Amino acid sequence: MAAAEITVAPVANKADLNAFIDLAYRLNCSDPNWVPPLRMDMAELLTPGKNPFFDHARVQLMLARRGGAVVGRISAHIDELALTQPPEQGMGPSTGNWGLLEAEDEAVAAALIGAAEDWLRAQGMTRVLAPLSMSVWEEPGQLTKGFDHPPTVMMGHQPQRYQRYIESLAYTPAKLLRTYELDITKEFPPLIQRVVQSGERNAKINVRGVDKSKFDDEAAIILHILNDAWSDNWGFVPFTDKEIAYAGKKFKPIVREDLIMIAEYEGEPVAFMMTLPNLNEVLQPLGGSLFPLGWAKLLWWLRMPRSRTMRVPLMGVLKKHQSSRLASQLAFMMIEYIRRAATTRYGATRGEIGWVLDDNQGMNAIADAIESTVNKEYTIYEKRL
Repeated sequence: MAAAEITVAPVANKADLNAFIDLAYRLNCSDPNWVPPLRMDMAELLTPGKNPFFDHARVQLMLARRGGAVVGRISAHIDELALTQPPEQGMGPSTGNWGLLEAEDEAVAAALIGAAEDWLRAQGMTRVLAPLSMSVWEEPGQLTKGFDHPPTVMMGHQPQRYQRYIESLAYTPAKLLRTYELDITKEFPPLIQRVVQSGERNAKINVRGVDKSKFDDEAAIILHILNDAWSDNWGFVPFTDKEIAYAGKKFKPIVREDLIMIAEYEGEPVAFMMTLPNLNEVLQPLGGSLFPLGWAKLLWWLRMPRSRTMRVPLMGVLKKHQSSRLASQLAFMMIEYIRRAATTRYGATRGEIGWVLDDNQGMNAIADAIESTVNKEYTIYEKRL
């Protein structure tokens, strides 16, 4: 008997969207290291008018079927802001993306990626950078190292076989993203402690936690530093005002004043470090739903998170201070203050920093100096269309 034909078609209605969301839970349920996202969060991610990414992006969701059954999914998308970035920074004109890949087998993956490439070509794209699910600020890259443990909050986890599927279709690595882990119950090496103490004696330096009563003002300071600090980085796409407001709303429930630091030099905010309790530790057992009792567990945890792991997803120093002794000193001070709060107030024993670009010499040097080690790697691939 001949194998049933694989067909790929756009998501056309609410039932298709629900099938698109549901597939990930079915295909990944046997993976003990996959963390099921809340279904309502996935629906919001994929809905124009709710996710501000759609304000500057063209998006086409697709489903693969075989014998009438849904067997795969993919998103093809073009970020209009990414198209305006310099090509030497990874994005640039005529570069489209695909992401959110889920596939029962290699044939399904090939059909989906081929359909995404066709859609991007029809939109005038000549190059694809993938996977990005969906913005570079969300879950970029295919996991290529670290399959043996769950991801932290806002990091992806894909089956190892997807790497083979992607590479078999003439995709080549464009950039490697790393995360570092460290035992935060241990004090940092003596040299780092001396650097921190020197900064504490410098009257020009003030490192403080954020003030949640001034949340919008503090968020604006952080995003100003971020957009300046990261503007020359590979893959950078600036945040819009709507995305700043949206991110603030999403982050606010897990923001802790003593885990997010702003460093001031001569009264000017010049650096920040954001640390988040690992929400995945409470989400993983919920299976993607807050019912019947998941909402109560989540609310209780949010009141006072106890988290084994803390993740540093973002940090930045204004460009005018980068590659200076001040930049590394501020980084070490913020890391040390957050380490103290995380261990004494939240019961944390482990820290994770990332993602970090493999050629970001400054951040890689800081990670090495505090004796952290690479625990996960994500690869972003590229291909000419």
